[in-house]
Amino acid sequence: MKRSEFLRLLMGASAALLLPPVRAASHYDFWFTRLKYDSGDWDVDARMPSNLITSLIDYTHLRIDPKEHVVALSDPKILEAPFCYLAGHKLVEFNPAERRNFERYVRNGGFVFVDDCNHDIDGLFAKSFEAQMASIFGKSALKKLPNKHPLYSSFFKFPDGPPATGFELNGWGDDLVHDYLKGIEINGRLGLLYSNKDYGCEWDYDWRNKRFLAEDNTKFAVNIVMYALMS
Repeated sequence: MKRSEFLRLLMGASAALLLPPVRAASHYDFWFTRLKYDSGDWDVDARMPSNLITSLIDYTHLRIDPKEHVVALSDPKILEAPFCYLAGHKLVEFNPAERRNFERYVRNGGFVFVDDCNHDIDGLFAKSFEAQMASIFGKSALKKLPNKHPLYSSFFKFPDGPPATGFELNGWGDDLVHDYLKGIEINGRLGLLYSNKDYGCEWDYDWRNKRFLAEDNTKFAVNIVMYALMS
């Protein structure tokens, strides 16, 4: 079952539970959902969503909602989103409702892209987020993705795996720049993609107005979205 089919099923279930409908669902193939959580700082890289949305409009034929949607992780409406984004560089400590929705969403076919803003030299975001994932999904659930993973060829081709960024300051608090991403697979499908590369800061800048950039630095973001929708 593709993620789009999962979404339709969940929307039907949500209607049965009398949850408020997500307006974007009936008009668009994709809408950007940022997850707001009580701990830490979730509202980073403010321009990134609009830059990603612009690239999706430029490169694909999807019907794209031009607005960013901010939804509390504790709100069951996240279950209707085809793609969720969670970021920050401080503590991540889910409350019970946030933990319940995050687990339900990932286990039942959702896709979350998590990006460590990577500005804390102690790696607080990484350490606390990884601890949350180990608590929810098990200590061995979060694994390195091979550089031949379908994610890297879902739209544009990235034969060497994840592209580097100019904002990789400290890895996972270990003073290393990693040449891989991590993920959690559920029933053979990637439900969580986890980056320490600070892609959010990289994509926060509009490459079209930066002459020193040779090409669009959001192309990998397009891959992530297309993989999320089609897998």
